[in-house]
Amino acid sequence: MSGVEWIVEAHGCDARALADLGRMGDLFDELIRALDLHPLGKSNWHQFPHTGGITGVSLLSESHLACHTFPEYGSLCLNLFCCRPREGTDFETLLKKEFGAAKVSVRQVERPYQP
Repeated sequence: MSGVEWIVEAHGCDARALADLGRMGDLFDELIRALDLHPLGKSNWHQFPHTGGITGVSLLSESHLACHTFPEYGSLCLNLFCCRPREGTDFETLLKKEFGAAKVSVRQVERPYQP
């Protein structure tokens, strides 16, 4: 048995959107809904005062969802790990729509529990 991890990078994003806590919360809500994930509580957020960048994490019964934004570079890094195999979602379309990303790369990694 194995889990699956998605490592997502988005570049050329709208800097204002990347510094908007409400939009980041909406992104987590959309991913949690689309992938039928189960949060173990509220997401935790921190906004860095000098850059406006945001770090967020949500603990899930499936594992975790984390995101880091870099408004000064127009980029967003997202990591989702699920301890059970499941289908992903269209990260590229979502990030282009919500953050104006010019380029999105998605890597899917199988995470086996045994060698």
